[in-house]
Amino acid sequence: MDTLNRNALTVLQPGFTGTTPPDWLLRRLGEGLASVGLFGRNIASPEQLAALTARLRAERPDVLVAIDEEGGDVTRLEVRTGSSFPGNLALGTVDDTALTRAVARELGRRLAACGVNLNWAPSADVNSDPDNPVIGVRSFGADPALVARHTAAYVEGLQAAGVAACTKHFPGHGDTAVDSHHDLPRIDADLATLQARELVPFRAAVAAGTKAVMSAHILLPALDPRLPATLSPAALHGLLRAPVTDGGLGFDGLVVTDGMEMRAVADAYGIERGSVMAIAAGADAICVGGGLADEDTVLRLRDALAGAVRSGELAEARLADAAARVRALARWTSGAGAVLEGTAPAPEVGLEAARRALRVTASAGYEPPAGPVYVAAFTPVANIAVGDETPWGVAAELARLLPGTRTGTYGRETAGAQAVVEAAGERRIVAVVRDVHRHEWMAKALTELLAARPDTMVVEMGLNQSPPTGALHVATHGAARVCGTAAAEVVAGVR
Repeated sequence: MDTLNRNALTVLQPGFTGTTPPDWLLRRLGEGLASVGLFGRNIASPEQLAALTARLRAERPDVLVAIDEEGGDVTRLEVRTGSSFPGNLALGTVDDTALTRAVARELGRRLAACGVNLNWAPSADVNSDPDNPVIGVRSFGADPALVARHTAAYVEGLQAAGVAACTKHFPGHGDTAVDSHHDLPRIDADLATLQARELVPFRAAVAAGTKAVMSAHILLPALDPRLPATLSPAALHGLLRAPVTDGGLGFDGLVVTDGMEMRAVADAYGIERGSVMAIAAGADAICVGGGLADEDTVLRLRDALAGAVRSGELAEARLADAAARVRALARWTSGAGAVLEGTAPAPEVGLEAARRALRVTASAGYEPPAGPVYVAAFTPVANIAVGDETPWGVAAELARLLPGTRTGTYGRETAGAQAVVEAAGERRIVAVVRDVHRHEWMAKALTELLAARPDTMVVEMGLNQSPPTGALHVATHGAARVCGTAAAEVVAGVR
């Protein structure tokens, strides 16, 4: 295959379906494809994942195997059980950078043991809008300096395990009220605000040596009034790549796009034209495969990029430079695996962090339940980044700690105090909520429930923006499995 087509394949990071790599994917690795993206649908167990990545490396030893493993609410490694690690907001709440570094290192160790060497994490977004529908607990917090120090610690910990970090979502997705999976968010902050808020954590990540940065499909008119950051030379070349002396971040590593099939880009430009524009703007790797995970998508994008070079729309040198950056990161990861030798596992660090992140408020005279409880889980629609496959809550752990515990799930149409009280009977009620401040129906149901049963205990597993309510209020700052375990321990009175 000619150099142009090889380079076009090299800059793609596609996904696939199934738990074994299909023949078409292995064939394209032999033709120049250098990266593969994994999602929850590809993972059944650590052993299966290790076998999958070994098969990929049998075809191409230096392949980049990428995954979206933030820990916390967004997990692919433990998509069917919930994460062993709390997410960013819990870590930011504890505000111990040594703990954040240790969590990231252990997460990286587990990824590396399965053959994964590029993680689309951490999220460096400053969650300045508490109504943000897509970031929330995925952010370390709302303070730029706090987010910056924990972003740097996370990058250091992850890369100490030999897994390249991909800091996201540049230039910052925290001040948005729109999910870019569905539409194009717009941030109207001026340049001074962006420099003082959004860009602070990204500068820290670059200083910490992050190997990659992921661009966001967001419009920032102060940078570019027309193009979202992923497609904007002003954002990628003029800000991310520009020297620090010129007000840029001076980043010289790999720039990865967010998923190109997300509607913020796909609806306006299509994935083929969008991919050409992204590479021309300064991106080096095209992430695709969350929704479009087939050989036809790979060939369409390969041909679109090669065709754009032939037509003069995309400079051949720019495509070659992007491909060279992909290969450079592949070389780094190939040599980084040795760092794990002699590294002791830290299996309890996630639960330790989750316990330390809890914020507990109890009413005067509160007593833990003496027997089984009724768990009422008020369940909002999950955002696409989190997905609805991953279990969350406290019911499973409370059933273990308090045998006989029962549970019910309530949504917008079914939530109501009377239904919960009738289902609970004589049992104490544990109301589990997630971002109650963002969901009017949830707040109303909770208020009515507390009026009917004041001894109700409340566990908030999202952003803790509302005042503590109930006989006991436990804020977990995330919905990872370990967050549920830590909260259940408090509810049951064992900690």
